[in-house]
Amino acid sequence: MAPRNGKGSLIASVLAAVGASVCCVGPLVLLALGIGGSWIGTLSAMAPYRPIFIGLTLLFLGLSFRKLYLVPQVCAAGTSCPEPRRLRRQRLVFWLVTALLLGLLAVPQLAPLFY
Repeated sequence: MAPRNGKGSLIASVLAAVGASVCCVGPLVLLALGIGGSWIGTLSAMAPYRPIFIGLTLLFLGLSFRKLYLVPQVCAAGTSCPEPRRLRRQRLVFWLVTALLLGLLAVPQLAPLFY
């Protein structure tokens, strides 16, 4: 069985955050790119599902945190242990992604401040 490295839950949290912000950030990004039309208003149909996506984002971020910080790193017999630099890089990427995702989730609350 292949070792699990925690990338799956981090990727899942990114996808859930994108799903949570498609109703609010999606139209702004499309309009900033010059793409317009009446169909952009239909992206707000995802707004009722936003709390579910926020919950999934936080769940998957929690699973990633658990894998990186709480579960001890074990080395199988006959294999080399993961090097500490790799673990530091994974933790750095985790915190960068977490900061970006929390910013993305905060856009609907912060957007009225800018217009």
